[in-house]
Amino acid sequence: FPPISSSSKSCDRKKKRKRKSSEYFLGKMPAEESPAKRAKVGSYEEAMKVIAQLETERDMWKAKAGGAGIKFPATHWPSSKPSLAGPPKSYPTYDTSKPKEAFLSVCDMLIAEVCEELGPGYEMPKREVEWVQRSLNYNVRGGKMNRGLMVVESGMQICKAKGLPVDNDTIVRFAILGWSIEFLQAWLLMGDDIMDDSHTRRGQPCWYRVDDVKMIALNDAFMVEMLTYKILKRHFSAMPYYDQLVDLMHETTFQTECGQLLDTLCMNLGLEDFTEERWTLIVKYKTAFYSFYCSVAMPMIVAGITDLKEFNATREILMIMGIYFQAQDDFLDCYGTPEQIGKIGTDIQDKKCGWLFVHAYHQLASPEEKAVFDKVYGKCKVQTPEEKQIKELYTKLKLPELYQKYEQDSYDRIMKLKDTVKEVPWGVFEAFLKKIYKRQK
Repeated sequence: FPPISSSSKSCDRKKKRKRKSSEYFLGKMPAEESPAKRAKVGSYEEAMKVIAQLETERDMWKAKAGGAGIKFPATHWPSSKPSLAGPPKSYPTYDTSKPKEAFLSVCDMLIAEVCEELGPGYEMPKREVEWVQRSLNYNVRGGKMNRGLMVVESGMQICKAKGLPVDNDTIVRFAILGWSIEFLQAWLLMGDDIMDDSHTRRGQPCWYRVDDVKMIALNDAFMVEMLTYKILKRHFSAMPYYDQLVDLMHETTFQTECGQLLDTLCMNLGLEDFTEERWTLIVKYKTAFYSFYCSVAMPMIVAGITDLKEFNATREILMIMGIYFQAQDDFLDCYGTPEQIGKIGTDIQDKKCGWLFVHAYHQLASPEEKAVFDKVYGKCKVQTPEEKQIKELYTKLKLPELYQKYEQDSYDRIMKLKDTVKEVPWGVFEAFLKKIYKRQK
């Protein structure tokens, strides 16, 4: 036989790596092969250790083949709980030509699953089931859905770039992960609206302001949070990357709650403490991690990306985007109309450590103008002459012009980092920029 060329051997090795990557992505093999298979036997003791590992693996697979080895025995009750059967064998067709409609259909599927589980799984009467359904439709379903849609967009681009299959079930799984972030956002906003004494959200009264809801909204928020993890468990617990998804969601939630703490404690601080550094810290933790980084980190995990440098490079870019996005929100809270932004801006009333305020108070205002802030900021109601006085002061200090410069500077900083990512296609970041750059709502 003729000798095998080095290029042929290289090709075979690449095919083998690609096959293993696909098998991992589809959940057909663990992220790492068995320790027993990797071990190098060099002594009697090492050989016995390998044998023991193999016997342990043999017993595990034998038990699973016999119907034993339930993954979560402590919560495998009652047996009538529908989620114990796991995800469906195949998912409904996801029409990528109608991204928002298809994404909403996945939300409807998840809400139906949740409600169908409450009776047989948790003995909830019909009235309570209907309450949960109403709460989810009011608080979770709808909105711009940018965070969730970006999971689908990012996931498809990353998988294609890595040569991984992008079939219907894969896309629906990305949509389910997208909705896990939307559920996370929903319960955070339900609580945030109570703390901020907000009036409207998405063009309708805040959930806690609905006549028959009031403070029940607090428990509803907790329930939406827990449903996030119920959804992940049902649809991903059999996947080798499940623990990484749960870890990411736990970390993201805690980061966001740290940001919320930084924000809410401002009520106990003086205006001199509202610095640009504090504002940056608040928005980085309260907004950037869950609104930007999580939407890309999730599909990176699913696609089998494990390089720490890639995650760090991705995070750096998305932190700049997330901070810029919150500056936009602060600007629109002042200058946007309720019709534009879907709510009545309350940052001046609520004494928010916002982008406009920190720049005006510490960099632009004269002593006389600072005195106006000290007298009025956080001590007036929305749509009053006092609030209008602060807004007029912002305009006088040329905050709109400063914001436009900040917007361009943020864009330029992001573009300079283009070459720092290797496995995540730049198209993922461009898709984010397309949604947020110079947005008006």
